[in-house]
Amino acid sequence: MGAGELFRASVASIRAHKLRSVLTLLGIIIGVTTIVLVASVISGLNEFVAEKIIRLAPDTFVITKFGIIRSREEFLDALKRPDLGDREFETLERTLSKADTIAAQVGTGGVVKYRERRLGDVRIQGCTSNLAPLVGVDLALGRFFSEAEEQSGAAVAVIGWDVKDEIYGILDPVGREVLVAGLPHRVIGVIEQQGKILGQSQDQQVFLPLRAWRKLYGSRSTVDMVVRARGGIAGLEASMDEARAVLRALRHVAFRDPDPFGIVTVESLQTLWRQISAAAFILTLLVSGVALGVGGIVIMNIMLVGVVERTREIGVRLALGARKRDIRRQFLLEAALLSSGGGLVGLVAGAMGAAAVRGLLGFPARTTATIALGAIALSTAVGLVAGYWPARSASNLLVVDALRDEP
Repeated sequence: MGAGELFRASVASIRAHKLRSVLTLLGIIIGVTTIVLVASVISGLNEFVAEKIIRLAPDTFVITKFGIIRSREEFLDALKRPDLGDREFETLERTLSKADTIAAQVGTGGVVKYRERRLGDVRIQGCTSNLAPLVGVDLALGRFFSEAEEQSGAAVAVIGWDVKDEIYGILDPVGREVLVAGLPHRVIGVIEQQGKILGQSQDQQVFLPLRAWRKLYGSRSTVDMVVRARGGIAGLEASMDEARAVLRALRHVAFRDPDPFGIVTVESLQTLWRQISAAAFILTLLVSGVALGVGGIVIMNIMLVGVVERTREIGVRLALGARKRDIRRQFLLEAALLSSGGGLVGLVAGAMGAAAVRGLLGFPARTTATIALGAIALSTAVGLVAGYWPARSASNLLVVDALRDEP
């Protein structure tokens, strides 16, 4: 039998039992839909995290009280650490020789107002004037505050896009006042719109000079310090080692004791994200594998039933000169067509689910060509494996016994 004849015979057999074929594919459809949906979300998140969340340059690191927390125990241990304050920042700023720039940042939640309008749950951050280029803060309007304004604790503010929209509307906010913690601050800049990350707006924030922030909220909050290494990426390790040594000496930490602070780099953030996304994808594969496995078993059972039903047909074809491999290839092709059809339906359903997630929840899900080809290839492979035993059974039927079978 030629390839065209095999294909026509396989399609005719599937079309002869439409309802049974559709029900057979439910497990494949569910499994492929789940894999495509999760893979699309993870793929989109990977790109989004690299571009939007991890905004540090490769030659920059952050010194924080907590660092990267991977477990409840690590979090509890980090809580016991003393806060990093202005004293530590000023010491590092004065003594580090292997750093080009060091900035400080501290934050809290609060309410901002303009006339009768107010906006709650705003992230109010105090920082030094050199923070913006280190963490990728780009301005749509106005400017960031200067070093002189930061040193004097000037009552100026740079606001996020949501703050502009919610309390100023169509008005130009630059030059107007905004009430932060009940005190007026002059708006001098507006940050470019950043959108949402995992449903959380990144535009609901206000930046104040660090000293102005301290006047409002005091000096008890821990400070994050952003350091750019001298010499670029090549100087990153040396710069981190120097900063670590200065802070440990300042805290009088014993040689064998762990650091009472954390250091975060782009590489550590990317490693953490890869671990999280890989674990989520593996878990999804295990869950989806059950559905695919069930779907494969159903295909195998239904095709074994089909072998019994079509015993006389197989006998006639063998008697007319069909070879065993022709029978075997036809049943394998039927199984592959069934499962790949289910895979195609699952691919469409998964892509539609990813589009819904992107539209409704703001997750940056995207179905790539690699995901689509992988889904079809996986479903086809399941069908071929599931169809092997029925195909072998059909091809091994004896012509005499098959012809004796009652229709």
